[in-house]
Amino acid sequence: MDILVLGVGNILLGDEGVGVHLCHQLKCSYHFTHKGKLTFMDGGTMAQALIPWIVEYDRILILDCVSVVGAQVGALYCFDFDQIPAEITWAGSAHEVEMLQTLKLTALMGDLPLTTIIGLVPAIMQDRTTFELSPDLLQGARLAKEHALKILAQWGVRATLKAKAQDLQQIAYQSYRRALS
Repeated sequence: MDILVLGVGNILLGDEGVGVHLCHQLKCSYHFTHKGKLTFMDGGTMAQALIPWIVEYDRILILDCVSVVGAQVGALYCFDFDQIPAEITWAGSAHEVEMLQTLKLTALMGDLPLTTIIGLVPAIMQDRTTFELSPDLLQGARLAKEHALKILAQWGVRATLKAKAQDLQQIAYQSYRRALS
């Protein structure tokens, strides 16, 4: 079984980049053992440009932000794409709407693999560029990381923590360097 862990978000807008940061944290902080192909990808805000990659996998784990009216910053939501909870609007930023449309389009074509989404409610900071993550989001991100590891384990992936695991905020501060490489 081939698995794609896809981090989605805008790393220039603080909390909205958490999906990308979590993806990098998993890749940098763990050794993974899996019989099939296991890929960690920074999807940024590419949305529909990701379709050629999405269709090549058997399962996808998307790490992203979600918008939920009245929810606390850092609240964690986990669901399969075909069972999106009614309270999730995906309307917090442009990339979320485009990613939802991308998944719907891929499903309409009959090419969407089993897709699970782990989403965190961000503090919206669209008025300034920052790599700083809010304290509430960092707390929720710890739970999201553990949840991602559990899902991967259910899919047959074994994770072993590296000796030098990286802190999510440190990864966020270095994200622009990863985007250039």
